[in-house]
Amino acid sequence: MQRLWEAEEEIHIDAAPETLYDMVADVAAMGRWSPECFRVWVHRPPVLAGAGFVGFNRKGPWVWFTWCRVERAERGQAFVFRVSTFGLPVARWGYRFAADGHGTRVTEHWTDLRTGRGARVTELLGLVFTGTRPRLRGTRNRAGMRTTLERLKQAAEG
Repeated sequence: MQRLWEAEEEIHIDAAPETLYDMVADVAAMGRWSPECFRVWVHRPPVLAGAGFVGFNRKGPWVWFTWCRVERAERGQAFVFRVSTFGLPVARWGYRFAADGHGTRVTEHWTDLRTGRGARVTELLGLVFTGTRPRLRGTRNRAGMRTTLERLKQAAEG
């Protein structure tokens, strides 16, 4: 299996782009949508571009935290944040919102940033903390994105 460095999933949700953006940008609620992130700590809400937050994650017996910084926060359009651990880049996660008929097409995307200087350290940390080998990370993240988007859809349409 070839390693994926980027992945994305999309879904149509019968809700306005601004409503869905508000749900995703409320990072403290991410534990409701994500199968991996169970809690988020925000120092100074609301989370706008440049703001930071800490994500607490779990997969089976593994638990870890990451430091996140919002790169883009455009209501109804996009919410993107960069993830690091111990000061080393890990990934970029984001959501795009596009009006689509009577609802919105929501795209969740991920880019692995474990390249260049420090990549070997972050690869090792990723394996130790998540129990996932680098070549399986993209596939696992896509499955998690599908779960996240389905949960978001259920909450928005429910």
